[in-house]
Amino acid sequence: MLSTPEVKSELVRFPVQRTGERVAEVATILRLAGGLHTISGRIALEAELHTPQIVQRVRKDLAELYGVRSEAKQLPPSSTRPGAPQFLVRVLDGETLARQLGLLDQRRRQIRGLPNRLTTGAQAELAAIWRGAFLARGGITAPGRSASLEIVCPTSEVTMALVGAASRIGIEAKSREIRGQNKVLIRDSQAIGEMLGAMGAQQARSSWDELRRARETRATANRLVNFDDANLRRSAQASVAACARIERALEILGDDVPKHLNYAGQLRLAHREASLDDLGARADPPLTKDAIAGRIRRLLAMADKEAEARGIPGTEASLPEELDSM
Repeated sequence: MLSTPEVKSELVRFPVQRTGERVAEVATILRLAGGLHTISGRIALEAELHTPQIVQRVRKDLAELYGVRSEAKQLPPSSTRPGAPQFLVRVLDGETLARQLGLLDQRRRQIRGLPNRLTTGAQAELAAIWRGAFLARGGITAPGRSASLEIVCPTSEVTMALVGAASRIGIEAKSREIRGQNKVLIRDSQAIGEMLGAMGAQQARSSWDELRRARETRATANRLVNFDDANLRRSAQASVAACARIERALEILGDDVPKHLNYAGQLRLAHREASLDDLGARADPPLTKDAIAGRIRRLLAMADKEAEARGIPGTEASLPEELDSM
């Protein structure tokens, strides 16, 4: 079963050579997983991350792209928040870096969404935004009724930026507020596979597509089984109803029933589960399906007419209550 840690493990190993893509990824990670804080009059940039591998990737990008040294430490375990981030990356003098990343506006305030230059970039940079978002605050639920790929965002502006980036890649995502959290969701199973591939998790995509196809195959098989079961139930009910009406018809008509109609009725009673084709084949001489059906209809009609004339219950009076009249 494909899990969130497996996807993040593959994404964090995805090689990125182009500077624009590396910037888009690390800026998104810091925006979703981090924040700006004032420490001793200086703006510090911090990010809470889940694994040592993501920490190493972020610190490497900061050092190689911006020449920035960062600190990293392990956070105390949280008993109240299972799955909470376990590591903290901090850049103490982070104002210049925040401006370079586009995380600060002209008034030294943290931006509400994502840097505009990132969300208007090329497709590879848009995919890097989503890769960074998933590494920071992403999760995936296996194929099924509740299948989803989701990103928890700090603001509604970030969710809209990610929705727009996904749309430019050609994948539909939606923003939702769920239990006070801003989230971006991809619900369609095929679209989830496409996004996994776009972010660079090709192995995860292959596993996802295999799981999705297996589930669809099981669902199709279940539908066919249920369809067959429903048909069998209907056939059994129809057989019970037909035989009950025939027995009542023969009782009403007694010795006055025509021989050919009596023969058809008795044949039906003798082979209650047989189809009309089978009944016709069992007749001597053989009869067609339509001929058998016609004789049984005439038998029932004659009995109902006789019952009406005599003022007694007709053939449908013999039906069990749970069956529809035929």
